[in-house]
Amino acid sequence: MRKAPVTLAAFAIALGATFGVAFGAGRLVDPEIDLAADPAGAGAGATPQNGHADMAADSPEESHADSPEETDPGSSKSGEQSIPDGLQVSQDGYSLELLDQPARSRARGELAFRVLGPDGNAVTEFTRAHEADLHLIVVRRDMSGFQHVHPTLDEDGNWTVPFTFPDSGTYRMFADFDPAGAQEALTLGIDVFVPGGFTPRPLPEPARSATVDGYTVTWKGTPTAGKASRVTLTVSADGRPVTDLQPYLGAYGHLVALRDGDLAYLHVHPVEEADDPGARPGPDITFVVEVPSPGAYRLFLDFRHDDAVRTAEFTVRVPPGGEAPTPSTSEEDDGHGH
Repeated sequence: MRKAPVTLAAFAIALGATFGVAFGAGRLVDPEIDLAADPAGAGAGATPQNGHADMAADSPEESHADSPEETDPGSSKSGEQSIPDGLQVSQDGYSLELLDQPARSRARGELAFRVLGPDGNAVTEFTRAHEADLHLIVVRRDMSGFQHVHPTLDEDGNWTVPFTFPDSGTYRMFADFDPAGAQEALTLGIDVFVPGGFTPRPLPEPARSATVDGYTVTWKGTPTAGKASRVTLTVSADGRPVTDLQPYLGAYGHLVALRDGDLAYLHVHPVEEADDPGARPGPDITFVVEVPSPGAYRLFLDFRHDDAVRTAEFTVRVPPGGEAPTPSTSEEDDGHGH
């Protein structure tokens, strides 16, 4: 019986060696996942770059206009799944920092922010695109209160713009910019909280036309999930097509598209710039829109006529399986002027 401890000790040593070998094999078969290197695992809610992505590095003629059906907006150039624009406050070493805001809704104040670079300092040099160094989009999370403004940059890297929030609530602020020397343009987003009670507005039903300040804007096209598709918007007034639109941000219209639910910022490219040979100032304005997934989207078209910029707003519902979007029985939606 004195040999029992020796036998048990030998068994324990053998058992430990067996588990050690199994653990090493497991490490080889199933290595640890680096979430930082795997955007798809970083957040289930993360589903483009440059939603107001007419600031993408590739031109629409080269990447989208000729063969839109070949583009997968959910994949990067390396074939990896990418996170849509506007969902992150930091990307590629750049961060968006809010400095000041109006204290309450309907009170004139100032939005102030800065872009921090990879070295932690405020970025002071940007590559100009579409007649602006930075485009700022602000919209409440229920897709109401859309505003597209262009702030001023000081020598210290601080951006400021006079601003009024129309109502209380949680807003999303998108900064669309191209830092000098960066590989590509970025769209960063940050939430801005405006105190006070509010009732979220339901998303308007899909419609093929919208009216704003006496103008009617209709759209046609078949936005398809996972594809880059052409969408044409037509502007008319008093039943007659508008053929003398004025250039705005280098084109005859500017389109922003946001996904309902998370406000992902879509790739949108104008097919023609205002100074392109043969470009017509209306009534049609055509864009290439990259839709990453089925679901509801809100389109905001800025156009300029009679020296005023107006915004027409649409809801578009993109079904799965490449089916055509179904317009609502309600054919009109109200936009707003600037």
